[in-house]
Amino acid sequence: MRKKKLLVLALALLANCHFSIGQNIRYVNPLIGTDVQRNVTEGLADSEVKGQTIPAVGVPNGMVSWVAQTMSNEQKCYSPYYYYQDKIEGFRASHWASGSCMQDYGSVTIMPVSRQLLTKARERASLFSHTNEVSKPDYYKVLLQDYGIEAEMTGLSRSGIFRFSYREGERKFLVIEPNSDKGIARIKIDAAKREITGYNPAHRIYQGSGKSAGFCGFFVIQLKDEIIDYGIWKGDNLHRQIDVATGRKERVGAWIELGGGGKNVIVKVGTSFTSIEEARQNLKSEIPAWNFDKTRKESATAWNHLLHKIQVRGTDETKKQQFYSALYAASLLPRQFNDKDGTYPRFASLFETSKSSHDYYSDFSMWDIYRAVLPLHSIINPRLLGDFCHSLVTMSEEGGWLPIFPAWNNYTAAMIGDHAIAALSDAMVKDIPGFNYEKAYTYMRKNAFEPNKDLKSYQSGLGRRALESYLKYGYIPLEDGVKDAFHKNEQVSRTLEYAYDDYALAQAAKVLGKTGDYKMLLERSQNYRHVIDSQTGYARGRHADGRWVEPFRPDKPCSYICEGTPYHYTWFVPHDLPGLQRIMGKERFSERLDNFFRHNYYWHGNEPGHHIAYLFAMTGEAWKTQHLIHQILQKEYFAAPDGLSGNDDAGQMSAWLVFSMMGFYPVCPSQPYYVLGSPSFEEITLHLDNGKKFTIQAQGYSEDNIYIQKADLNGHPLKVAAISHEDIMKGGKLVLTMSAEPNTQWPAKEYSSLLQSRTPDEP
Repeated sequence: MRKKKLLVLALALLANCHFSIGQNIRYVNPLIGTDVQRNVTEGLADSEVKGQTIPAVGVPNGMVSWVAQTMSNEQKCYSPYYYYQDKIEGFRASHWASGSCMQDYGSVTIMPVSRQLLTKARERASLFSHTNEVSKPDYYKVLLQDYGIEAEMTGLSRSGIFRFSYREGERKFLVIEPNSDKGIARIKIDAAKREITGYNPAHRIYQGSGKSAGFCGFFVIQLKDEIIDYGIWKGDNLHRQIDVATGRKERVGAWIELGGGGKNVIVKVGTSFTSIEEARQNLKSEIPAWNFDKTRKESATAWNHLLHKIQVRGTDETKKQQFYSALYAASLLPRQFNDKDGTYPRFASLFETSKSSHDYYSDFSMWDIYRAVLPLHSIINPRLLGDFCHSLVTMSEEGGWLPIFPAWNNYTAAMIGDHAIAALSDAMVKDIPGFNYEKAYTYMRKNAFEPNKDLKSYQSGLGRRALESYLKYGYIPLEDGVKDAFHKNEQVSRTLEYAYDDYALAQAAKVLGKTGDYKMLLERSQNYRHVIDSQTGYARGRHADGRWVEPFRPDKPCSYICEGTPYHYTWFVPHDLPGLQRIMGKERFSERLDNFFRHNYYWHGNEPGHHIAYLFAMTGEAWKTQHLIHQILQKEYFAAPDGLSGNDDAGQMSAWLVFSMMGFYPVCPSQPYYVLGSPSFEEITLHLDNGKKFTIQAQGYSEDNIYIQKADLNGHPLKVAAISHEDIMKGGKLVLTMSAEPNTQWPAKEYSSLLQSRTPDEP
């Protein structure tokens, strides 16, 4: 009997060991999005026609992305790696926000060279061919043609390991460069210890541009082989047998020559945001041995564990590549910021540290990731999402305000909206553990109700932009230019996003039983009405005296709209579509929505439009959503380096793909519901952290059979094209009967009826 129990226990443990079941890492192509997009939209800036992703090696949401470097700077909107470039300058411990138009910071690059010692990035760069390049989440390999060196790298969250294979008999040099564009860095060689240490100070952009971010990227490089010669370089000057270089206004670096009879050189690198000693301890903890293959296996295990959380079944291998590559890209940010022992740079301070029992994360591209990246984690990584939320609360405590768009571990007002509120609220209504709801609400409410009267800190990014105008008028009038923001003006877009954020905050108030706040915020969430012109039926700029802006073209970019047109932003009322329909007129609403797609006004390459195709399903025409989702998938995504139609923006483009290929999408975070689209696989199984499984079966699915004829959740018919977060987390089965013909009769009810029947008016 005892043996039988042990056998059952062993089998149960094996079943829970996700990475032993599937090796989905084999489907991931990290090069997707590293090239110029296939179908370039006219009039976009150079950075906007690229996915801006990097082929990052490491672990999910790790501190460092280990990446081949084709671009040496840390300038805004320049990724370390572009597929179309033909030379590699080295291998970087990068903090680039993958898919963004931000900047790298605190990075260091290592480049193996032979024969002749060359130090400057473009001079030492080697030609390479993609035919000799292997890119995986756990591993990167390339042949440096100019030197005949095969370079391999793998890594974990804070540490990496390289294997450089030189030609027999060649001299073995390494060049190390802290990538400080400002020329402020330090590097030191300890030949006796076979160690190079240094740091690269991080600097801010957006609010506080050019100022110190209050921390550095520290690094420790350790070598297995003896250092037989060394030196430093400053600008154009090379110095031998000098072991320290400090840059003040010029780029600096170090070089070493290694002895040893073998061809292979093993290099280990530890990093930290707090000190060189912490970098050394991080390396000792994560990669204690000189074992490249063991580290690679650990990285692969971490990725396979994540990637197996969603198991897809289908015959189309290319779609699997797209799906798992997108899941990988949506799992790089926010990044871990603390050392192994919990030490991290105190938020928005100058070179102070704190210690946390939780993992601390930063680099929240919040305008992007609140839409789909964070809701995706609410399903597959609730504990990680709890740590994200805990980090946002920690930032609020340390800085005094809930951050709008925390990057470089500092406040910024980089984009518009106040969407940390939406992110925290979505976590609360889904009962995500790991953070203090009351404490979070205190800072959420402060952002929504208290204008920051301290001009200096406001200019540095603390507090909601233009809140005084918003509270006074119920909208932001054109007279308020929102001068203390990176994106100035954009008054209508800000109003619409604040109205949504007020709705999200109302839902948090409901969770906490704060009836007065709930009612007040629900009323404020109707402020969107002040910038939707009922006569034209479009979002439109408005003056302080109530006059609508003239002249008016809804299909043209304008100063009061953020990264789009009034036509795009008219649909940004995810929390009250029935109200928007009443303003526009239901018939005109439907006609406008049809024309928006029919006449190609839709722009998938930027975030404000990501929910729009799902609006049909919310208003009773689910078949149109089903058609459009597959059309977007075919036109905007490809399993190739040019396979993204815009910046991935910290994984948001990819998270949209993950959700849409599964067949549902979080149109309105802070409502615990997902609107149904149409899946791209015969079966999708979610392996939940609570030990349960949720399966979506698309019976009869094919490239032609994309329309849902009926849907049954756990044997009961769905009358609304939506499922709840609770439905998923309880486990169960959603069975979709697919056909080539649209079913214009399903669903019988609109999404609003779901909210009315399942969400009470009072908390």
